[in-house]
Amino acid sequence: MKHYRKELMFKLQTRRGMINITPQIEQCLQESGITEGLVLVNAMHITASVFINDDESGLHRDFERWLEKLAPEKPYGQYDHNGYEDNADAHLKRTIMGREVVIAISAGRLDFGPWEQIFYGEFDGNRAKRVLVKIIGD
Repeated sequence: MKHYRKELMFKLQTRRGMINITPQIEQCLQESGITEGLVLVNAMHITASVFINDDESGLHRDFERWLEKLAPEKPYGQYDHNGYEDNADAHLKRTIMGREVVIAISAGRLDFGPWEQIFYGEFDGNRAKRVLVKIIGD
C-alpha cells in the first residue's frame, strides 16, 4: 500500500468564507500516483472546516445566513470563551460544518456523486491555516 501526505495553506482576508479546494485535492491525487484507495482531507485548525457540497453561490450564502443564526458572531459577550479571543462563534460553526471528509478513489479519480465538490470553510480568517491531505491505497 502506498501513502501520500501534503499540507495545503489557506489565508482568507475576511473573517469567513468558503473556497472550492477540489482542484488542489485532484492535483494531490495525481502527485500521489494512487489509483485505488481513500483520501482524507481535514482542517488542522479548530476554527476552520472541510466539507462536501454543491458549488453554488446561493447555497453558500444560505450556509452563511444559517450558521450566523445558529452561532452569531456578535455580541461577543454572549460567549464564555470570548475573553482573550473573540472567536467562540467560529468554534461552534466549525463543529456544525465538520472537520474532515473522506473520498473514495476509483480508477485514479475522486469518486464523487453528482455536483459534489470539496470546500474549505473559514470562520475566523485573516491568518494562515493548514489543511492536511492524506492519501492511502494502491
